[in-house]
Amino acid sequence: MAILETLQDDLKTAMKSGDTVARAAIRMAMTAIKNRRIELGEDLSEAEELVIVQKEVKKRQDSVEQYTSAGRDELAANEEAEIVVLSRYLPEQLGEDDVHTIVRETIDSLGLTSKKEMGQVMKAVMAAHKGKLDGKLVQRIAGELLS
Repeated sequence: MAILETLQDDLKTAMKSGDTVARAAIRMAMTAIKNRRIELGEDLSEAEELVIVQKEVKKRQDSVEQYTSAGRDELAANEEAEIVVLSRYLPEQLGEDDVHTIVRETIDSLGLTSKKEMGQVMKAVMAAHKGKLDGKLVQRIAGELLS
């Protein structure tokens, strides 16, 4: 089942149960998917829908950081709740130990030694494990290993 169809079903459930946080998060994700479909003029693949949901989660993570630094904890908590809702539609993220192993193997296989080559590591790792890794974590680990 495509992500959009799952979102539609879950929206109905959230509306019936009165879950306003889930309803808002799902509606925003559905709107982003539909807007992208209109931009392209064609239906999206499940992978493309997944990328959009990931972007929606990333937006909320950025908002949490901004709200927290501004002392707006109630707004940050709402964004975190929406992240939990949207994370249900994403593949399970790999843990830090797994990411460390993947980055180490990629660096070794490409024969990289300098921090200047971090872009190559990022490109290779993110392409091979699309949607399963956090880019910031990969960047941090690659920076540590290439220093």
